[in-house]
Amino acid sequence: MTDRIFVPLRIAVLTVSDTRTPADDRSGDTLAQRLEAAGHALADRRIVPDDVAAIRKTVLGWSRDPAVDVVLTTGGTGFTGRDVTPEALEPIFEKRMDGFSAVFHRVSFETIGVSTIQSRATAGVVDATFVFALPGSPGACRDAWDHILAAQLDYRHRPCNFVEIMPRLDEHLRRGGLSA
Repeated sequence: MTDRIFVPLRIAVLTVSDTRTPADDRSGDTLAQRLEAAGHALADRRIVPDDVAAIRKTVLGWSRDPAVDVVLTTGGTGFTGRDVTPEALEPIFEKRMDGFSAVFHRVSFETIGVSTIQSRATAGVVDATFVFALPGSPGACRDAWDHILAAQLDYRHRPCNFVEIMPRLDEHLRRGGLSA
């Protein structure tokens, strides 16, 4: 039992796809349903094409919006020519979260075996906002939420979680930048 109370977060969901619409966005639906079932709020939800500028503009807008605590993207993490989500996001990460990718691949391996190497799932911090780039399949979104994000976005999770450090994500900005 924990002495901590649940802290609901405001989470935005971005589907990156040239073909998905609100009617058939199963990966976005999976994330929205899971985060709401966990007690979090869906802050916003959008679909943008596989385009670096469109992805970056949406994520930067949300990262600067005080009504958004976390951004989840789905899609565009593969190897085809149109898969550009990591290229859009990694240059704007203030800090990369390499552990997310490592744990995601470990979890994914249990579900799809070596096919997990076809994903470039990534995560980082942008403007003191956690950003997670997930593959575009509902199964991958379930794996990421159920085995990683549900716990790390829950303040009650021990020994540590992302929620407890959120107030300190912008310390480097308040002190005048990152120093070597």
